[in-house]
Amino acid sequence: MKNRTIPLSSKSFWIFDLDGTLTMPVHDFDLIRRELDIPDLADILEHLDSLSKSEASIRHSRLHQIELELACTAIASPGAAVILKKLYQSGVTLGILTRNDKDIALLTLDTIGVSHYFASENILGRAEAPPKPDPAGINYLLSEWGANPAETVMVGDYLFDLQAGRAAGTTTIHVGRPDGKSWPEFTDLAVATLDDLALYI
Repeated sequence: MKNRTIPLSSKSFWIFDLDGTLTMPVHDFDLIRRELDIPDLADILEHLDSLSKSEASIRHSRLHQIELELACTAIASPGAAVILKKLYQSGVTLGILTRNDKDIALLTLDTIGVSHYFASENILGRAEAPPKPDPAGINYLLSEWGANPAETVMVGDYLFDLQAGRAAGTTTIHVGRPDGKSWPEFTDLAVATLDDLALYI
């Protein structure tokens, strides 16, 4: 896609996805589905929500254990530390919207050495807001910040990130994926890496 000219320097509020965006993508979702006995291609969280309360609790506990193991070995994506430092020093407000549990997100950010850029209340996991692509998490942060969607950016590597951002009216930025998938109809700016994104700021 041809990127639109977007004055990112005018954006005062930035929301990032976590896994695959600020971290290197390590989640093997097919393996996780097999581990949790979830049908191929099914949305993991939606499927768990369809189960009985007791069964969902058991599988959520196992999912949390898997995510905890991954968080402990997380590796920052190229450019993650650079762009977060640049944005933080410019005075913008930074947030995280993830489909992980919040405690996993906090551990992941600490593991990759960027937790000091984010206030805890600006980190939303699946218990704090409906999972993306629902835009409720973005809308909540905008309300808390007194922010306008026009001055806000949603950055992610997957369709759900972009759909949530578009539904909330923010600028959407897609960070490249190893599988090469892209969703130009939901993307305002596409970059290969966060290092590349830093050049726009």
